[in-house]
Amino acid sequence: MLLEGTVVADADTVIDDGAVVVEGDRIAAVGDRSELAERYPDRERRRYDVLAPGIVGGHVHSVQSLGRGIADDTALLDWLFEYVLPMEADLDADGMRIAAELGYAELIESGVTTVIDHLSVRHADEAFEAASRIGIRGRIGKVLMDKDAPDGLAEDTDAALAESERLIEEYHGANDGRIGYALTPRFAVSCTEACLRGVRELADAHDGVRIHTHASENRDEIAQVEADTGMRNIHWLDEVGLTGEDVVLAHCVWTDESEREVLAETGTHVTYCPSSNMKLASGVAPIPDYLDRGINVALGNDGPPCNNTLDPFTEMRQASLLQKVEDLDPTTLPARTVFEMATVNGATAAGFEGVGRLEPGWKADVVGLRTDLTRATPIHDVLSHLVFAAHGDDVAFTMVDGEVLYEDGDHVAVDADRIRREADEYEVSVAD
Repeated sequence: MLLEGTVVADADTVIDDGAVVVEGDRIAAVGDRSELAERYPDRERRRYDVLAPGIVGGHVHSVQSLGRGIADDTALLDWLFEYVLPMEADLDADGMRIAAELGYAELIESGVTTVIDHLSVRHADEAFEAASRIGIRGRIGKVLMDKDAPDGLAEDTDAALAESERLIEEYHGANDGRIGYALTPRFAVSCTEACLRGVRELADAHDGVRIHTHASENRDEIAQVEADTGMRNIHWLDEVGLTGEDVVLAHCVWTDESEREVLAETGTHVTYCPSSNMKLASGVAPIPDYLDRGINVALGNDGPPCNNTLDPFTEMRQASLLQKVEDLDPTTLPARTVFEMATVNGATAAGFEGVGRLEPGWKADVVGLRTDLTRATPIHDVLSHLVFAAHGDDVAFTMVDGEVLYEDGDHVAVDADRIRREADEYEVSVAD
């Protein structure tokens, strides 16, 4: 297949009249359209206004998709324990399937080709199966909660670890390598020391498995961890083995100098979720400082109950604007940096090689966008347009591993009308 359009190969490379040639699951060539059309005359040709690498959702809760809007205007710990966790506890296997399908379908049609997904305690198989059916690339994991968890989610430590290992053996490397496993303890507040240390032991025992959890999102959370352990959050996670190149920490809003040194020294990845942090009034993560220290920062939407949308383009815009306001500096977190966070940085955090750029030999994860819109007229700088003006609705084409999953408003692999209908009909538990 030969894809034509303005090619944004990465944050530094734009080809105005370009093309991307796909062979199997890989990119064979990227360059000038006329030259590649001559070299590959027999290829099926498709044209889109802009071609870009698939976006990476660096922290998402697909299973919370059925709770969109149930907990607006609520503080984080109340939001979690009074609304979101009861909703998760009430989901049966069918609800988990519907929620995962809904979340993955929204991501695919919004240009997200790879996701780091933090599921729930029960029925994780349903989400793994949904991801394989829909075709998204995912680093996915069952949540562990063996402390201060509500009814329906509380687990025995050994049972939680054993179930995680079963899922690793069943799904890690599934769907021709599109699915990778991430051990996902909810956060330090809801996990015992034995659970957290057990997570590290499991990750070390299984090649390529990563760890993904929440950290330092909210000051009340940090106070609780310090009361329980005598340490600040990042220091506690480091003590039990939950830092390192294979660890992705969502949020990291409230870290001190010593904690940031730990993140940098250990190569731990951070995911920035600006819309969620704003909506829950958690604060502003010190992203420029993290980047200056060489910490890899990805970009994520978090879950629909604290964001309401999984649109990655909206998140890119929010990511830059929030930091500019925080620093009172219009040069802070420019479009180029944000685009890297949403693509190659996210892929690095997820542990997928050859993902995040349009480059020969890399995975054929490609999105095509339309720009025949008043909002997209004129375009003086296409990278600026993608970060500050584009919407997920502009996506007209999504490809993962060379497989077309979404084209011109239609999902290829699944019945989106059926998914939306089932989601509308499913009754979720909502607090009074």
